[in-house]
Amino acid sequence: MSQIADRVDAETAAREGAPTTHPEFDRLVRTMWRLRQPDGCPWDREQTHRSITRNMVEEAYEAVEAIEADDREHLIEELGDVLEQVVLHAQIAADDGAFTIDDVVHGLNEKLVRRHPHVFGEHAAAADGGEVMDIWDDVKAAERAAAGEAERPQGLLDSVPRSLPALMQAQKISKRAAKAGFEWETVADVWDKVAEERAEFEREEPGSEARACEFGDMLFALVNVARREGIDAEEALAASNRKFRARWARMEELARTEGSDLATLGTDELNELWGRAKAEETPVR
Repeated sequence: MSQIADRVDAETAAREGAPTTHPEFDRLVRTMWRLRQPDGCPWDREQTHRSITRNMVEEAYEAVEAIEADDREHLIEELGDVLEQVVLHAQIAADDGAFTIDDVVHGLNEKLVRRHPHVFGEHAAAADGGEVMDIWDDVKAAERAAAGEAERPQGLLDSVPRSLPALMQAQKISKRAAKAGFEWETVADVWDKVAEERAEFEREEPGSEARACEFGDMLFALVNVARREGIDAEEALAASNRKFRARWARMEELARTEGSDLATLGTDELNELWGRAKAEETPVR
């Protein structure tokens, strides 16, 4: 594969405007190396892969928040924080003699070339994103076979990370199951499933584990409604969260203007402020 990657890189580098050197990246790698030296930073020297696991997740979410806010300066900072986590993990591994940042980048580059045969290989150009996803599935299956994983049956859902947020997992799981033929005929059929799950939820004892389980089933069915409607459930819920935050902040502003505190208001007064905050919004088209 390295020979293919070398050929691809030579062809890409010959293109006008192709990126060449990245001195700031090398400087970052050296800075992280220095922080982990015996006379470096005590905190950085103490870290392990496990000790900073949560940091990786938190930094990724903060980068997503900057993207959703369309905040370019904040995004630069947050992407830097994500990159810091990658470089720190690589330096921890290098100090342990396991691997280096070069191994990480080399592996990523080879995977990108391998998984884009419609750009770098013999495969015909892909017509759209859906066809690209099919190509990726085929390439990943070939990778597993080449790694000897073919001897162990690969489950349809095995490659869906269990560490993903539950809603995102539900989207990926339902999409793969549908692609394998486990699918409803119409969106109306999925809504019937939602109604069925709601009925099962309501039959269970309030506060019971069974009721919580049925609530999860109802959410999973709703994710399938979103999938059939072409809606990204994760993005839709994130948008609703943002909308609720904005309305609540506006309610607080209205209350302060009128000399009130939301904590002292009754339900009717809160609903009135909610309605006023909602009425000020520009309708989504």
